[in-house]
Amino acid sequence: MRSAALILTMALAGCAAQDVEDVSRFAVADDSYMPVYSGIETHLLEGDLVRFIVDMKGARSNDDVARYAECAAAQYTLIRGYGFARHVRTNVLENNGEWRADAVFTISESLPRGLKTIDAEVVVANCADNKIPTV
Repeated sequence: MRSAALILTMALAGCAAQDVEDVSRFAVADDSYMPVYSGIETHLLEGDLVRFIVDMKGARSNDDVARYAECAAAQYTLIRGYGFARHVRTNVLENNGEWRADAVFTISESLPRGLKTIDAEVVVANCADNKIPTV
């Protein structure tokens, strides 16, 4: 009985830690982190499907480059007069310290179905707070 309670407690603790990580995904804790954002390309593929290619140097991991693409997608969503986007896929490549993300999002007026949705206004504000450029 005690081991079942311990397992449940550990499982719940793991969930709580995940929630904190998700909420703070835009936080930049390392003051020595000095990325160089090199550019954003946008390509309207069809209807509400948009492709973003972003380049940067100094990324710490795939997450930094993917975050840059998400910032581009969020601002583009607002420019087009929409409020939400849904992440479809992101491919990241690194070559000698130069990083590139190729990401696809759908944009929409209302909250789309799916798990990887973003509120464009909230994301753009977080990007500005963390000095991540947008389109």
